[in-house]
Amino acid sequence: MRRFLFALLCLLPVLAQADATVPNKDVDGARDLPFLKRYEGSFIVNYEQKAFDQLVIPLSTLQPVPDKTDRMNNRVLEPQKKVVAEGRYTRLLYVVPDGRSPLEVVRNYVDEIRAAGGTALYSCKNTDCGGDLQGNDHGGGTQGLLEKLYPQERVKAQNFTNGNCASTMDISEQRYVAFKVPTANGDAHVALLVYSVEDDLYCKALNNYTVAMVVVIEPKAREQRMVTVSAAEMAQSLNASGRIALYGIFFDTNKTDIKPESTPALEQIAALLKSDPALKVYIVGHTDNVGNQAANLDLSKRRANAVVAALVGQYGARGAQMEAAGVGMLSPVASNDDDAGRGKNRRVELVKK
Repeated sequence: MRRFLFALLCLLPVLAQADATVPNKDVDGARDLPFLKRYEGSFIVNYEQKAFDQLVIPLSTLQPVPDKTDRMNNRVLEPQKKVVAEGRYTRLLYVVPDGRSPLEVVRNYVDEIRAAGGTALYSCKNTDCGGDLQGNDHGGGTQGLLEKLYPQERVKAQNFTNGNCASTMDISEQRYVAFKVPTANGDAHVALLVYSVEDDLYCKALNNYTVAMVVVIEPKAREQRMVTVSAAEMAQSLNASGRIALYGIFFDTNKTDIKPESTPALEQIAALLKSDPALKVYIVGHTDNVGNQAANLDLSKRRANAVVAALVGQYGARGAQMEAAGVGMLSPVASNDDDAGRGKNRRVELVKK
């Protein structure tokens, strides 16, 4: 009897979760994109929007990255071609009416996007896309396209609910299309993944249904909310620890052009160097782990060179006080498994010589 009661107590958290049901309304707070309608009769079961975020959109077959696994011990895959877009982030998961195939749903979305002036950048189906046909909560296997667009760490919906089941169930068929769509504020990037799901347990109500996942980055300037680190604060950190990480120097994705909003940080670096002519520092560029190591090493070094050039050419600093270096992804200060961590790893550091 004690063993029975113990087993029952262990099951209570599971039993307390509501199993998936055929949806008849959208989740609270969800809404369609202003420039892209839903497939008729569909309901939104999972929704996330952020004012500013990054999305990596595959434009080629996913390929294994040697000797690299994710936190669930799945082999990591990356596309050779991709778009790294930043702006307003929206992800919607729609459950499509019963009996509709991924092909039929994709065809309707393609027609809608083309009518809006959009352009298809890449398409694939099933295992031709690369990786496993599985949901985004498995371990010990190989990543699939669903996990690249909706990583495990972003799954917040309660277990066995529609919002959770729609991305964690097994997949029997998938079709993927990446688009560029003109909007009033510029081109939006859209990743559309449509797939059939299978389950005979807690998610069985959705067995053989089709799910349409739409992930979008709309063009939007990032709000500048970082407090500029003063020259005095830089000097204090250099004297105390020999280094300081700066997040006020901004670049476009995969580029070395310094954005105008970097001016306050550059002014303070120049003021630091002018206040102490004997001070010599390394200007060190850092990246996250998106992309391969060689490319990130090169990008980080070129960005560091761009910072040195700007400090000398525009802010009157002495070049003899600085030396540019780039370490790419090799010195993270946070995990690269989520967007927040990757944001902390993209930085410029001053290191005292």
